[in-house]
Amino acid sequence: MQSIFAKLLYEMEKQHDTVLVTIVNESGSTPRGIGAQMLVNKHGLQVGTIGGGNVENLSILHAQELIAQKRSDIHEYKLHKNEKEDIGMVCGGDVTVLFSYICGTDCEWSDVAAAVLERIVKREQGFMALPLNGDTACITNEQPAGKVFGMPLPIADRAILFGAGHCSLALAPLLQTVGFRVTVFDDRSDLVTKERFPRADALICGDFTRISDYLTVGEDDYIVVMTSGHSHDFEVQEQVLRHPFAYVGVIGSRAKTASVNARLREAGVDEQAIAAIHTPVGVAIKAVTPEEIAVSIAGEMIYERALRREKAGEQLHGCPMH
Repeated sequence: MQSIFAKLLYEMEKQHDTVLVTIVNESGSTPRGIGAQMLVNKHGLQVGTIGGGNVENLSILHAQELIAQKRSDIHEYKLHKNEKEDIGMVCGGDVTVLFSYICGTDCEWSDVAAAVLERIVKREQGFMALPLNGDTACITNEQPAGKVFGMPLPIADRAILFGAGHCSLALAPLLQTVGFRVTVFDDRSDLVTKERFPRADALICGDFTRISDYLTVGEDDYIVVMTSGHSHDFEVQEQVLRHPFAYVGVIGSRAKTASVNARLREAGVDEQAIAAIHTPVGVAIKAVTPEEIAVSIAGEMIYERALRREKAGEQLHGCPMH
């Protein structure tokens, strides 16, 4: 959502008309779920996706037509063979797509886009209410009711990477592309730099034995431990495992894991917390290089985040591949 509304503001600064395309309903198997969005101008797709394939191609063409007509629309696409409108997709489901026309000089839409971006940056909860008749959206604090589609504003989860070596260098930008805010913590000042981690939300050079002096780890944090040695790994785990967390993954061999876990038990760390550690960290894809290891870890974190959101009652769209 952040990239879409940043692009919308840019288009409006140029006084370019656009259409915000949003999936507002679905049934059966579909490429993307409710809330998927993309932004289209007269030249075509600018940013975002509603799932690719012909439904996206047709939606882009329809959005371009609506820009020429200066109007909004709502349309249902059937992603299976049917006599009325066969679009050549056989996913088996249906999607309802809202096309919200946005005039390039509409100050109200500009204010909405700015408010969305401000809340995302500040991690403030809220909803964007998109009227189904195509009128200007608005920002609300509660789930909107009536003939509107309410989208919760995304609040990115924080990933804390303890260790700023090669694997963190590969993992940090990858996590940022999938919606995590990244904090990097290390005791080596030459590694915790803006040059190495230009898009990190925070960079901390500190003492691994006194983490709480620098930041507070909370129940919504995703923690990856990849320090320069077993001793630092133990020091980090001994502190973070005493508090609630969303995820803890630790890089290393099974022998190292057994050794560190034994020390954690001796230190009085709760057995349930130790059992919750993902170690060796990542999905088992026979990763070797830092880049491959980063993909493995990111994949596991995406999965664990999805499980956590499902448990919290969020409506999630199942993976179209499975």
